[in-house]
Amino acid sequence: QVQLAESGGGLVQAGGSLRLSCAASGRTFSSYAMGWFRQAPGKEREFVSSISRSGSSTYYADSVKGRFTISRDNAKNTVYLQMNSLKPEDTAVYYCAASVVGGYALPRASAYQNWGQGTQVTVSS
Repeated sequence: QVQLAESGGGLVQAGGSLRLSCAASGRTFSSYAMGWFRQAPGKEREFVSSISRSGSSTYYADSVKGRFTISRDNAKNTVYLQMNSLKPEDTAVYYCAASVVGGYALPRASAYQNWGQGTQVTVSS
């Protein structure tokens, strides 16, 4: 079991950048593939990005490809989401999640066993 806590959200103008962090408890962080999801008001939770246990492989939703970068530091038990060229449609609560499933392309929420509480990202036009 791993506990997750996101931080780094906030209000930013369109075209700006934010870096989200997700700190994990426990000593087995490197055993989990990690993902980021987001949920906008009135919409279903959607996949943003995922990363393998080692951090060597990453996967992105088409909507964020080329703008967002996922990374992780296993020594710090932390996964990051660097978000550049933000758009108003990126406004959502962003969640990190941990999965014991192997691999790195994990777009389904059902593949994840542990979730953080979320951090709000608001992009103004």
